[in-house]
Amino acid sequence: NYGMFGHVDAGVLHVRPALDMCDPLQEKLMHEISDEVVKLVAKYGGLMWGEHGKGFRSEYGPEFFGDELFAELRRVKSAFDPHNKMNPGKICTPLESHEELVKVSDTKRGFYDRQIDVKVRDSFKQAMECNGNGLCFNYDTASPMCPSMKVTADRRHSPKGRAGLVREWLRQLTEQGIDILDLEKQSLESASVKTLLDRVRNSFNKRHQYDFSHEVYEAMNGCLACKACASQCPIKVDVPSFRSRFLNIYYSRYQRPAKDYLVANIETMLPLMAKAPKLVNGVLKQKWVQSLTASTVGYVDAPLLSIPTLAKRVTQLKTFDMQALAAMSSEDKANHVLIVQDPFTSYYDADVVDDFVKLVIKLGKTPVLLPFKPNGKAQHIKGFLAQFARNAKSTAMFLEQVADLNIPMVGVDPALVLCYRDEYNEILGDKRGEFDVLTVHEWMLPRLSEFTVSSGDSQPWYLLAHCTEKTKLPNAEKEWGAIFTHFSAKLDTIPVGCCGMAGTFGHEVDKLEMSKDIFALSWKPRLEELPAERCLVTGYSCRSQVKRFEHVKTKHPLQALLEIV
Repeated sequence: NYGMFGHVDAGVLHVRPALDMCDPLQEKLMHEISDEVVKLVAKYGGLMWGEHGKGFRSEYGPEFFGDELFAELRRVKSAFDPHNKMNPGKICTPLESHEELVKVSDTKRGFYDRQIDVKVRDSFKQAMECNGNGLCFNYDTASPMCPSMKVTADRRHSPKGRAGLVREWLRQLTEQGIDILDLEKQSLESASVKTLLDRVRNSFNKRHQYDFSHEVYEAMNGCLACKACASQCPIKVDVPSFRSRFLNIYYSRYQRPAKDYLVANIETMLPLMAKAPKLVNGVLKQKWVQSLTASTVGYVDAPLLSIPTLAKRVTQLKTFDMQALAAMSSEDKANHVLIVQDPFTSYYDADVVDDFVKLVIKLGKTPVLLPFKPNGKAQHIKGFLAQFARNAKSTAMFLEQVADLNIPMVGVDPALVLCYRDEYNEILGDKRGEFDVLTVHEWMLPRLSEFTVSSGDSQPWYLLAHCTEKTKLPNAEKEWGAIFTHFSAKLDTIPVGCCGMAGTFGHEVDKLEMSKDIFALSWKPRLEELPAERCLVTGYSCRSQVKRFEHVKTKHPLQALLEIV
């Protein structure tokens, strides 16, 4: 079995045999196939190419080029790399060197990967299947993948680097006789007093005892969990997925920082805080509180609660009543929209939810605000997988019941909406249910024929989309454009990468500089060229980041539509 693909313009045909390099017999077969392919292409005046990893065919170089030409290659190598420091053994060696070329039979990654238990390899496929193609080393500032790699230029902070570190971590654990899957299962159970004491002791001894997992943690700690790799990587290496599993296991051995508990419990705290928003905001504005929070918790630039709260803005809205909605006719249901709340927009940016309510009414539909249910994405990001599983199960059960009403459910923040499809499916599997929560543009696009065309807006609007949205929903920007066109308005898509906020990432003291640097890559220069009042930003995190660094409040696209319709 093999796969074939290529480049017509360059006359290149790739043939990729389906070989399991963890199997010694198949690894041996690779060398035999390579020898035969070299003979075959030479017969027709061609050469064996590799594109990625072409240095591994170096042993065939002397035969292909001939002694005279190959000596010239070695002469060039001698001039630029006399000590054979750059890719040693690849292509050729300096004339004065006696070092050998890399051989096809040399030790490969599969030699180490096969040391990992098969069940573990299957469980951690997202890391194991990285083929090292290196697309995540992309420095294009408008490309979503990979923001941490772009600003650090450190390959450990790339999907390829993180996948490699996790594979080595798994190998070392297997070598020590540790069943990582059993350990993971134990970590999802309630901690005993002994476990808590062990964590304290291990954390105390952390500085004096080497543990490779600390090196893995350093790489994972720099990940923004933006999930660009999960769709932009050709192999779909999903770092946030195995990152959350690693953090869950890592913190079963070591103590967590206080900021993690703050993030994990934010959805429980927000409804309580919203009962006295002026008091909470007043406290958060105090300089000494900000300083204390930064030094003790490691959290900066905490957002303020919306005043008035969402609850006080929508007092005239139809109250959610499951039985009453179920009793409606199909025609009535088709004219209703159920708005799914998320913690950040509902409590920190209530204007957006309120404006969506107004937009739905303007479009001739009846909005119904669903009761707030924890989404849990922040828990997943921080590796609180037991808590996330409980929240996801509870919320999924509620949304599955609501889905039986056959009334569209819509959420305003794309990252939180996509969590229902991605992380929920990952943690719950078949128990997730069949419910579907739509983004605003997904709800509007197929219904455009139902909405009256307006007179339009002569000035263009500018869309800066959330990186998770445009990587998981690659047509999102075009679909937003089609919606604006329907209402006789012009929407220009601005190519930007990650904004650097990524949920709570940008609020953490140790991530602040990286967050600023990522924002400066593409968002800052683009915003400086555009009128702020015409910039539309789909993600709450992105709007929060723009407000923090540019001191301007940007709109969600639905808020522009409210003005246009």
